[in-house]
Amino acid sequence: MLRVLVLSTLFPDASRPNFGIFVERQTLSLAARDDVELRVVAPLGLPPFPLSRLSRYAPLAALPRREQWKGQTVDRPRFLNLPGTGGRFHARALAAALTPLLEEIRRDFPFDVISAEFFFPDGPAAVVLGKRFGIPVSIKARGSDIHDWGRRRHVGPQVIAAGQAAQGMLAVSEAMRDDMIAMGIPGDRIEAIATGVDLARFTPRDRVAAKAELGVASPLVLSVGALIPLKGHDIVVDAVATLPGVSLWIAGEGPDRKRLEAQIERLGLGDRVRMLGSVPPERVAAALAAADAMALASEREGLANAWLEALASGTPIVIPDVGGARQVVTNPAAGRIVPRTAPAFADALAELIATPPASADTRAVAEPFTWGANSARLHAFLSRLASRGGTA
Repeated sequence: MLRVLVLSTLFPDASRPNFGIFVERQTLSLAARDDVELRVVAPLGLPPFPLSRLSRYAPLAALPRREQWKGQTVDRPRFLNLPGTGGRFHARALAAALTPLLEEIRRDFPFDVISAEFFFPDGPAAVVLGKRFGIPVSIKARGSDIHDWGRRRHVGPQVIAAGQAAQGMLAVSEAMRDDMIAMGIPGDRIEAIATGVDLARFTPRDRVAAKAELGVASPLVLSVGALIPLKGHDIVVDAVATLPGVSLWIAGEGPDRKRLEAQIERLGLGDRVRMLGSVPPERVAAALAAADAMALASEREGLANAWLEALASGTPIVIPDVGGARQVVTNPAAGRIVPRTAPAFADALAELIATPPASADTRAVAEPFTWGANSARLHAFLSRLASRGGTA
């Protein structure tokens, strides 16, 4: 029996049901195996009093410190988040907060391996804890943890040091693995394991009927991702502005909302572009099945879950050549890889709307990316680490 302690600052809670949902799905898939016992630690970074009383932090502060979440025991310890420090003290504060909790957990759950699900601050903290308890550590690289945190002046060295000390690492794509190696992280300890997709939830439907259910009569483009500049929603908005009669729905929430709303108003697209906000997976699935294409103009990615969810829904994608794009867009039925410009996106979207690929052919591209396959490879990887113990 493999006992896994999942450590993730990205994990859903009652106040943020879609936050880190991809980590939740991987965790539940791994926990469903008969040969795995699992415990989740999902820390919450809160500033010191009285800042912790601010409205943005109040829902997190009110969460239970331990609860049953979809059948799994989840601990939600607090660690000190010092505003204005650029995150440089996050990992140290996280390790300090977790030490007494993990000592308590080990009395009843002698875990064999720590699986850190984001490279910062989870990774450096996990390395400290692994050394303390003599337990091997796996750290997973997902995207911004390498491409953003890994490039920051005071945090990047912590990310690299954690990668050099961890017994094993995971990357969501081969391209991500290459980026990690280029930073100085040992490639012989990194395994690329692609994410999974729920093929039962995300599935093709009759597109005309799916549009009718959503009250859509025109060609529809969907963009799925957090409202941050990195995701490039503004590029897709500019592209759709040149496609008369095409509607765009944007599913996601974030600090870029006001800027995007101003752009939509300036371009006179209020009747064609709709901001959906944060929506549950079921609504995303319905919108993807209705869409003629999914467009995401990310500056950087690992291997985006939204790509696979669209393909599983029979909906082709238009994306730049970032991260694992070439692992996913392997034939024309999957969509197009284009330059990260509005004209290039507009041309690709117009082509896919005019001559759509067969939904079954698009769906076939996603079918190898099952959560079962992900879970089997993850279990094998963590088992190898556990068998070697806490040495790199």
